Amino acid sequence: MKKILLAVALIAGVSVGSFAQSKSEDGGKFSVGVEAGIPVGSFSNAYNFVIGGSLKYAQPIADATAFTISAGYSSFMGKTVSGFKVPSAGFVPVKAGIKYNFAEAFYGEAQVGAAFGTQSGGGTAFAYSPGIGYNFGGGVDLGVRYEGWSHSGNTISQIAARLAYSF
Repeated sequence: MKKILLAVALIAGVSVGSFAQSKSEDGGKFSVGVEAGIPVGSFSNAYNFVIGGSLKYAQPIADATAFTISAGYSSFMGKTVSGFKVPSAGFVPVKAGIKYNFAEAFYGEAQVGAAFGTQSGGGTAFAYSPGIGYNFGGGVDLGVRYEGWSHSGNTISQIAARLAYSF
């Protein structure tokens, strides 16, 4: 729990500092989004759906390129296996990465970071997520990604979508 609070405090501090700077001509933007995913690999044997939300900040660093930082919450919804209901598992992913606009509205993004398990003994995993997305204008954005969290030789992975509003 201490790790989760530390991660949330770190993201909040970075976000506040970034937001203060975004009022100038630097062009940084926040987005808030709802996320949904489908577990893949061995984790799909026990979990059938992922739901969550996230906050992301994108700071332009060059033409068509931005540095991103994000934090959120993901809940893996458990299946009933052999008459036993698998409990949901919660995670707090904190990631940083690069977003590159291939065209006016189409982009690719890659992020790395850590995913913190919220349940007792959940631990911390290395997180990585390559993806693509499209900005529809008016602040509406839709992204699709593969996301993997590796810990002690095991990987929790999902195919996920994020519908977000930028401001």
